[in-house]
This record gives sequence, C-alpha cells and structure tokens, in this order.
Amino acid sequence: MSTPALDPARSSPVDLSKSDSSELVRGRPAWFEALWLFIGSPLVESRYIVSSGLRASILRFFGAKIGRNLQLKKPGLKVKFPWYLSIGDNSWVGAGVWIDNLAPVTIGANVAISNEVTLCTGNHDYTDPHMRLFRRPIVIEDGAWLGVRTLVGPGVTVHESAIASAGSVILKDIPANEIHAGNPARFVRVRRFRESV
Repeated sequence: MSTPALDPARSSPVDLSKSDSSELVRGRPAWFEALWLFIGSPLVESRYIVSSGLRASILRFFGAKIGRNLQLKKPGLKVKFPWYLSIGDNSWVGAGVWIDNLAPVTIGANVAISNEVTLCTGNHDYTDPHMRLFRRPIVIEDGAWLGVRTLVGPGVTVHESAIASAGSVILKDIPANEIHAGNPARFVRVRRFRESV
C-alpha cells in the first residue's frame, strides 16, 4: 500500500526556522549557567554522591532555596535552572526526577516527589506557526505527593495534601486533599488521614 503524495498547495504553515523563544529569561550570566551545566549538574545527578546534604549544598550554591532535612539520596535528579527552584523542609525527591524549570518551581514542605517525575514549566503555542515558547511557574504545596512518573505541566498548582497518582498527566490544578489520576488526570477521591499514632 503506497503513501499518498502531499499536496504542495496544502503544505503546513508551521515554520520552525523562525522559532520564537523570546519569552525565555535565563536568569544568570552565560558563564554561571555553563558552570552549573558542566560542574554542578553532573554532581547533583551523580550516583556516587549519596549525601542529601552535599546535593542540597550544591543546589544552594547555584541559587536554589532549599529547606532543612531535604531527602535527595537517590541519583539522577536533573534541574534546568537551580536559581528558579525552591524546596521546603522535610521534602523527598526521588531518583530520575526532571525539574525542567524555565520558570520558577516552588515545592513546599513535607512534599513527596516519587521517582521519574517530570515538572515541565515550558511549552509551545501550537496555534503559532513559529511554535512560540511560553513558560509558567509550577507550585507543589505542603504535604502533596506526586506518584512515580507523574508529569506536571506549565502553570499547574498541586494544592496542599493533594495526590497525583502514578503515571498521571497533570494539566490543571489539583485542589487541596484531592487525589487525581489518569491522562489527563481527573478526580478520583478525597484524601483522608488516619489519626497519627
């Protein structure tokens, strides 16, 4: 079975030779970004560093705001721009997490971010023939939990004590104490807590 020929009169209006990234604000001089890219980032990602404190210190050196008792023992954490990152006290960040923060990412206290989660603050306007880049901040509030391989899109807030179940694609805010799942994620149930022992 042959593939039908494209009609030249109906060619796509998309022209990526004129892509528009004018909204991108890198936030630091090129030399500092290069220092992060070639020294800081490989150290934070390294499987040979098992100290949460050392990883947190490296992130702080490069401008991240990091709270107390952050658990970063697992390898593979990738952070685009640490100077756009804030993480509160007692939070956990799992292996292979990708924080693609072209805009600020704010992670509260006591937040659990499971393995291979992606926080993506940037996207492209598909209605623009030049696929203009846009960026929006992400906020993960206190006590929230992002399950394994969850993807959180630009401009999303996961409110206090909310949960995104494993493999979910979060494109809209999750209200406090709600559990959402799926692609795109939808409400499943309310999160209820047992009394602590």
